[in-house]
Amino acid sequence: MIPLRDTVRTRTFPLVTLALVLANVAVFVHEAALGPRLDRAVHLWGLIPARLVYWTELGGAPLDPARFVPLVTSMFWHGGFLHLAGNLLFLWIFGDAVEDRLGHRRYLLFYLVGGAAAGLAQVFLLPESTLPTVGASGAIAAVLGAYLVSFPRARVLAFVPIFILPWIVEIPAVVYLAVWFAMQLLSGLMDTGAGGGVAWWAHVGGFLAGIALVKLMEPARPRRVPQVWRA
Repeated sequence: MIPLRDTVRTRTFPLVTLALVLANVAVFVHEAALGPRLDRAVHLWGLIPARLVYWTELGGAPLDPARFVPLVTSMFWHGGFLHLAGNLLFLWIFGDAVEDRLGHRRYLLFYLVGGAAAGLAQVFLLPESTLPTVGASGAIAAVLGAYLVSFPRARVLAFVPIFILPWIVEIPAVVYLAVWFAMQLLSGLMDTGAGGGVAWWAHVGGFLAGIALVKLMEPARPRRVPQVWRA
């Protein structure tokens, strides 16, 4: 199910969401310009679980900032155009409402902490992996978790490709996001190896982190809850 838009009206411009979209695009353009140096860059800035876990055994200091930097930088690198486009579509549709809920500065912190938590979940469950994990999907999963608990009455207009008949249906956000989460969890449990290059546990961890973080980080006096309207 491909989301097209949601039914939450916001009053603030999604400045941080737009900035994150542009930052991801800028990094992707940089990736394209690296040519043969791209593989080295991905291994440098991507999150490699085994490198984080065994950092000291590789000769690094336990609290060396370089050990933890990939928890953030890996969020802005992508494995291809479709990977980037899919992530940014979800970020743009769901991120503005969460940003409106938290406020710009809290939302930026929420996004970065949620993405780092997603990366740590991947490290915790696959500590021996030497494959670089890249992509914004862990942080975006945190946004989806926050959206689920913040806007339970919202609805999502989605494209459902069924055989040759394109269906466009309006689905309760609770149902849409619950199905999405269940698919990530099931895929992680059924994964017998590298997961086909998909960091399922980062998605699961990010989603759960988002549910917890949005409750911790929302303003003491909650901002006006955006109106929900029917399409």
